[in-house]
Amino acid sequence: MEEQVQPSNARRRKRKKPKKKRAFKIILGIILVLILGVAGYAYSIWHSVEKTFTQTHEPLKRDVSEKRSNKVSLENGDPISILLLGVDQRAGDRGRSDSTILMTVNPKTQSMKMVSIPRDTRTEIVGKGTQDKINHAYAFGGVDMAVNTVEKFLDVPVDYYVQVNMESFKDIVDAVGGVTVNNNLAFNYDGYSFQKGPLKLDGKEALAFTRMRKQDPRGDFGRQQRQRQVIEGVIDEGASVQSLTNYGTILDAIGQNVKTNLTFDDMKQIQSNYKDARKNSEQLQINGKGEKINGIYYYAVSDDTRNQLSTELKESLNLK
Repeated sequence: MEEQVQPSNARRRKRKKPKKKRAFKIILGIILVLILGVAGYAYSIWHSVEKTFTQTHEPLKRDVSEKRSNKVSLENGDPISILLLGVDQRAGDRGRSDSTILMTVNPKTQSMKMVSIPRDTRTEIVGKGTQDKINHAYAFGGVDMAVNTVEKFLDVPVDYYVQVNMESFKDIVDAVGGVTVNNNLAFNYDGYSFQKGPLKLDGKEALAFTRMRKQDPRGDFGRQQRQRQVIEGVIDEGASVQSLTNYGTILDAIGQNVKTNLTFDDMKQIQSNYKDARKNSEQLQINGKGEKINGIYYYAVSDDTRNQLSTELKESLNLK
């Protein structure tokens, strides 16, 4: 039986306080904080960072989105969109995208918007010509089909993607010496007991912490929040001086578990020209309702809701 994702009563928006970690760091922080952290070290270390991010580079089959007339210029500070895919990938199995988050970044208005798409959302799978759960797009056709499907669903271009293998994400957590999260829901999962309050998690515990959703009244939204907490924890630990002494292990873990069409030069441009956009971050949730078709549960989003969301994202990207 398919699990139910609890629909939100309304799209919720929340401005994050400046002192809190920003959504921008959630998406690119794993990569960018290491660039900043080792920038003052010897050339050999910098060379290792560059080599790692050359390893993570995996272009899309297309060069420019069909929803753009020209390729964006990071040097000029054009507004961009980035798709984050948290993939449950295991040996011999491509897996599915457990977490699908689209972020728009506009450095000119110094603003960002981030929308989490529930994994059970029913939509057209581009390239298959069928209606199915949006997280199946990755299972059917990898990152290219996932990107094209999200573009179709939201009617906005996806300029860049960052894919994180959640199954091996534990390697990254262990590489930085574990993470600290603030748990707001006590639960047991996969042999572990997670109590309310601050928790120090190792890699295996962090993976279990991010996978549970059946016991969470918020469904997918609650799990996505826990995933963001763990990634924020990685950033906190990865930015510490202690972690810099362990940079080799951290870089190995990133090289094996992260894929992106961003080049090393792209990352430097984003850090230089886009970092101030985090000062005005807004999270969006998609309003919908659960329904069953042929006994299978889906999260249904109305055309009006999609069009309203699309308009807001296009404004963020300076698109008509």
